[in-house]
Amino acid sequence: MKLNSMLTLNCTLCAVPATSKKRILEVICEQAAQSLDNFNTYSLLESLMVREKMGSTGIGNGIAIPHGRLKDSEQVIAVLATTENPIAFDAIDNRDVDVYIALFVPEEHCQEHLSTLQDIAKIFSDKQFCKQVRQCKTNQELYSLIQQANE
Repeated sequence: MKLNSMLTLNCTLCAVPATSKKRILEVICEQAAQSLDNFNTYSLLESLMVREKMGSTGIGNGIAIPHGRLKDSEQVIAVLATTENPIAFDAIDNRDVDVYIALFVPEEHCQEHLSTLQDIAKIFSDKQFCKQVRQCKTNQELYSLIQQANE
């Protein structure tokens, strides 16, 4: 599944003023909870934290792909967020993170979404593309960039 087919404008957040790993994950979960039936911010945050405890989802170069499994859900949702300033995230390269692509996937479909994670990592491995992402000033601008990049 491609990022542009999962991402909606209302789940695209540009220049979030968060200053900690916990806070950016909370903001991401608050946004996702508005689009997911039967899930609240806390349950979504718990799903992300289960994964983070296994190892940071900070993949390097200022990018993180936090992801969580959802029980009793068929819906897949992505939240893309950038922060005003990079945040310490325990990334594999020890760099602070300012681009977050969060995925929430049904527990039964986790294997299928490994390719989605790989697709996202590939898109965001392009340094020029990441530079464009970081230059976006509005949610709409960021959303449009993703839609074009993933075509």
